Amino acid sequence: MNDTNQTIRSGKERVKELDLLTTIPELLTHHLAVRPDDVIYKVYSNADKAWKDLTVKNVYDEVHDWRHAFAARTSLVRGDRVAMLMTNCPEAVYFDLAALSNALVPVPLHAIDTPKSSAFILNDSGAKVLVTNKLLKWKQIRDAAELPALELVVITDDKDCDDLEAAIPVMSLATFIKEGLQSKLPAEGPKPTDLAALVYTSGTTGNPKGVMLTHRNILSNIRGVLQQVMPHEKETLLSFLPLSHTFERTTSYYLALGLGFTTAFNRSIATLQEDFRQIRPSILMSVPRVYEMIYNKLQDGLAKKGKLVQYLFDWAVEVGWRRFCRQNGLPVEPSARAFLDPLVVAFLDKKVGKQLRSVFGDNIHLFISGGAALSPNVAKTFLALGVEIIQGYGMTETSPIISVNKPGYNHPNTVGPALPNLEVRLGEGDELQVRGPSVMQGYWHREDATREIFEEGGWLKTGDVCSIYPDGNIRITGRIKEIIVTSTGEKIPPADLEAAIETDRLFSQSMVMGDDRPFISALVVVNPEEWKTVCNELKIDPTDPASLTDPKAKKLALRRIKAATAGFPNYGVPRQVTLLSEPWTIDNGMLTPTLKMKRRVIVAQYKAEIEAMYDALAGKR
Repeated sequence: MNDTNQTIRSGKERVKELDLLTTIPELLTHHLAVRPDDVIYKVYSNADKAWKDLTVKNVYDEVHDWRHAFAARTSLVRGDRVAMLMTNCPEAVYFDLAALSNALVPVPLHAIDTPKSSAFILNDSGAKVLVTNKLLKWKQIRDAAELPALELVVITDDKDCDDLEAAIPVMSLATFIKEGLQSKLPAEGPKPTDLAALVYTSGTTGNPKGVMLTHRNILSNIRGVLQQVMPHEKETLLSFLPLSHTFERTTSYYLALGLGFTTAFNRSIATLQEDFRQIRPSILMSVPRVYEMIYNKLQDGLAKKGKLVQYLFDWAVEVGWRRFCRQNGLPVEPSARAFLDPLVVAFLDKKVGKQLRSVFGDNIHLFISGGAALSPNVAKTFLALGVEIIQGYGMTETSPIISVNKPGYNHPNTVGPALPNLEVRLGEGDELQVRGPSVMQGYWHREDATREIFEEGGWLKTGDVCSIYPDGNIRITGRIKEIIVTSTGEKIPPADLEAAIETDRLFSQSMVMGDDRPFISALVVVNPEEWKTVCNELKIDPTDPASLTDPKAKKLALRRIKAATAGFPNYGVPRQVTLLSEPWTIDNGMLTPTLKMKRRVIVAQYKAEIEAMYDALAGKR
């Protein structure tokens, strides 16, 4: 306990250092005088088959070279945009810090986005330079659209790619760095009010918009987070969410860098569990989808076990949930066997809890979930089994974090209280509105959209419907634009309903609809493994496409949906369902790069199926 208190006190000392910083590059440079040899990044070397350490001084030297390379491009002037399309890696950090140090504006592109979308962002931002890791990526973007503002493309991984005579010159990273060696750095660095990024929103409807964030916006958000959640003196993180995602950018990158933490770059999603084991992170920054995928695998595994294993699992969750509630000041559900908790807790944790926690390594003390809502069933299971997830909430337009729960006062049905340096209020229709130093400057070249999202007095409209409890905790109940209003006037938040449906392992994805319709219906993508089990029970062929429209299968699916949504009012429970086998992905255009559903695209794709669901019950309305 004394060691823990000491690390927390030391952590507070490092937090105080950040109070003196005014621009993002100082998150690195302020370490030089006091801890130049501290390891701040780890990257896996395929050549050596080992993790390579990068110290503060190593990173500073690389950033210095990149600064000279940018300075050699004489057409680049203060405030010009430069774009990056790379996976998480040290070069992404060098690019970003060098651009910011030279008072340029980074434009992070989604590494898994389509070439057409990347081309749109390049044109909309007017980026003059693009840095990407593969020549093929550049060729795909080049073929997707004309790019009149782009002057140079730098390729980091492919060596023999120099084509300086091309319409848009291409050069390798080595050439880019070499040409800058003798250049003179800008006389003046960035100011707190300069743009630190144009981060393009995911674009669930229409083209994405460039969110203008300043150095002050981002540093203010970091300070607000650290008033709510205090880390230890030295933490280790594993970065696997895209750095183009503002949540990852602010937390695993900027916040971690400012505190001198060690961040390891995940090799790939395929090696994620092995990287957890090798790196042993102490903090996990993740999105609900990762926790939900692990939960679904857990449920699939349980389904194949005997009744005793399933019974022990359920009992472990029951006992663990009571423990969690007691520790966090929540009501404890009564149970006739609660008196047995002290006698069985250690046994159940060894058999169940430790098995789950081992998936994440053996060193994490802080699990953070942001970017979207976490399913209540998933949250309860993980929290009960010792994976104590702290949920937060935010949006790109607020740099991004608005609120976060606190360890020891963690209320999983909320997203916690607002950060201390932000104000929140309820607007029309109980819409959450936010004001404070981390709120964006507006949308790039989109004055109309900027005016639309702001209320008088600088209040940003989040588009989320919520309740604010007396203790300050915020509960998000739906989206203003996504609230379904049926023809009978009933209102249903689709996200909550979809999360409930997906707690049944038969359904890996779901989308509900019912605007101006007499009832709710659902499109669901089935889990292949569970679908086989269901089809075997119903004596139908799971490989036959006709199985998805078999009346017996649809009846069973509706029954399971009804059970999963038992907590909703009757008018909110889907009365019709369409079963689908093809997952919604980024590649097929159904998901954004941050894994949000493109509802309009999905509705357009399955228009005939949706109409058929309502026609089928037309005579019963």
